[in-house]
This record gives sequence, C-alpha cells and structure tokens, in this order.
Amino acid sequence: MSTPDVREAITHVHRAEWAWVIAALTRRFRDLDLAEEAAAEAFATAVERWPAEGIPANPGAWLTTTATRKALDRIRRENKRDQKQREARMLHDNGPPEPLGAIDDDRLRLIFTCCHPALEMRTRVALTLRMVGGLTVPEIARAFLVEEGAMGQRITRAKAKIKAARIPYRVPSAEDLPARVSGVLAVLFLVFNEGYLVSGPGTDPIRRDLTAEAIRLTRLVRVLLPQSGEVAGLLALMLLTEARSAARVSASGELVALGEQDRGAWDGTLIAEGHRLVRERLATGVAPGRYQILAAINAVHTSARDIRDTDWSQVLALYDQLVRLDPSPIVALNRAVAVAELDGPQAALAAVDRLEDSLAGYHAYHATRADLLRRLGRSEQSRAAYDRAIELAGNTAETAYLTRRRDQLA
Repeated sequence: MSTPDVREAITHVHRAEWAWVIAALTRRFRDLDLAEEAAAEAFATAVERWPAEGIPANPGAWLTTTATRKALDRIRRENKRDQKQREARMLHDNGPPEPLGAIDDDRLRLIFTCCHPALEMRTRVALTLRMVGGLTVPEIARAFLVEEGAMGQRITRAKAKIKAARIPYRVPSAEDLPARVSGVLAVLFLVFNEGYLVSGPGTDPIRRDLTAEAIRLTRLVRVLLPQSGEVAGLLALMLLTEARSAARVSASGELVALGEQDRGAWDGTLIAEGHRLVRERLATGVAPGRYQILAAINAVHTSARDIRDTDWSQVLALYDQLVRLDPSPIVALNRAVAVAELDGPQAALAAVDRLEDSLAGYHAYHATRADLLRRLGRSEQSRAAYDRAIELAGNTAETAYLTRRRDQLA
C-alpha cells in the first residue's frame, strides 16, 4: 500500500477510533491532557510506521496500546510528580475496579466529565467536541462562529480546570444528572450536526460514524433520564434527520436540498420512531423545550409526501415558539425560510437582512440570501451572495450545490 493510501487509511481510523483511544486513556490516567497528547503521538507513530509495516489487523487496539505506552513514558519522564506515579501503578493493580457509574460506556463517562457544571456551558460543549467527537479546533471554531485561536485557548483552559478541580471521570449520580444533562445534549447535538454535514474541507460530506455514535449515546442518556422531554426530543430530532441522509447527497457528491430529495429513499423505520417520540411528548401536555420543538418541525417535514404538501403555517408557528425559547440569529434565519414560503421572498429577505451583523461570517446566511434574491430576480446581488457563501462553506457537497445554483443564474 502506498504512503498516500496509508495516510488516507489513518485519516479514516482517526475518525473512527480517536474518541475510543481518548476514552480508554482517560479511564486509566484520569488526565485529559495526557490522553490527548499520547493519542496524538500514537497517530504520528502510525504515520511513520504503517507505510513500511502495513496497517495492523486491529488499528484501534494498536493505537490504544501505543498511546498507553506513550503515556507511561511521559509519566516516567515526570517521575517527580508522585500523583502520576500512583496513576501509572494503577495499570498493574489487581484489585477490584473502581465503580464508574450506571452505564458501562467509556465515551459517555468522558462526556459527563467534560460537561461538569464547574465549566461554563460553551466551554463544556467545545471541550467535549474535541475530546469525544474528535473534531479539530478549526471545526469547533466554525461551529461556534469564533476565531480558531480563541477556541484553542478555551479548550486548554477547560482541561486545566478539570485537572485542578480533580473532577472525577464517571457518570454522575442521579441527583447530579439534571445539572449536567443540558451540556451533554448540546454536545451530542453538535457532534451529530458535524457528522450530518461536515464543516471541514477535503473530507467526505457526511460522517456516518459521528451521526451513529451521537444517536447511540443519546439513547444511553435516555436510559439514564427516561422522563426527560428534551432527551426524547433530541433523539427524535436525530432520528428524523438521519432518516433523510440517504437522499441528502447525490451520486455526484452534491448536496440535495430538501425540496429536491427523493422521499422514497428516506428511512421509514427511523421516521416512524421519531414521529412516535414526538407524539408521546405532545401527549404529556408539558411545554416543549428547544429540542422537542425542532423535532416537531422535522416531523412536519417528514410527514409531507411532497415538498408542496408541507404545512408551512405549522412550521412557522413552531419556529415562533422556538424563537421565544432561543432568540438566536440562526433560529431567526431558519424561521425566515418558512416566512418565504408563506409570505414570499421579499418579506423573508427583510428578516434575513436584519441578521447581517450577527451572521456575516456564516455561510448559510449568505446562501439563504442568495436564494431569496434569486427568487426576486435580482441576479447580480444573488451571484455576489452565492460567491460569499461558497467562500465560507467548508463542506464539499454544499460547495458543489451552491456553485451550481450560482452558475444557473441568468
């Protein structure tokens, strides 16, 4: 196998195995910095050795073993640090294992560690995306619409605080769950979104390893909190979104907009489960939260046999509810899409233009503007908006779609 092929294979392994290596090392050493540094060294060693030796039969186990040795070497080099010497000896301790929580899942424990309430909410989410989702700092920075340097510093400070506060690596007790679950759900939602439409350039447009893992972990959280409406809502939202993934990207690698998708290719089993969860939450009569409303919006879309059958008035009413809970510019942008279907592109454009100060660096803002301007026949302005959206978009499938739409302008 050639070196480029090996590098491609390592990239694939990184996507699939990064979080497992981090989780395994964190379980043993209780140190996020050490885990990340050792994992990075193991992947670097793979880049050096695999072209000559070949890819091992079990790459994940090879990487975990190599990373563990790297971590032990680092601990030995820092032999003046008594605490880490004790942690190294834990590897050879034949005593009973420490109880780690209600669910025996390393990645879920790592999520709850990163989502400790001692950390500010946005910091919890960013740290977990890095350590558990395996996202790069640039990818996380794009998700938060902030500078890469600032995001890197935020993650570094979070790991330092976990170390200083000696935050335990475990699923918290039942009494502690409510204080952490909102951060956990935010992380799982962002991990899913990154998988569903990857933000970085030069990668597959969809990362099914991330979407599948986000769904799996959300199911585990639901076992912990079966009465939580927001956990059920997030699971429903993921299922209804994942159900459309087979129709999301064309054979040529171009994004397929919702109105152009082959609805016969949608996964009926996932849609049925998502609809059932939405109905169950509506039947409780309890005011819905953010994820439940988003799931309900997706239920409306997946109930329509054709885009022309979509109940846009219901979609807009749900977005009006969501705006009251989450008055963010991105929610307002999505609401404007429904406004365009009911009141026309001119009304929607006025709403979108009010968001410029907040979303000037967000590609979807410019893509939405471009589409509305196209519908209004303002081709020159639409072309400029498409150019800006293409410049900002990282996903290859989305870039291809936007380019085609731009080139179709009169």
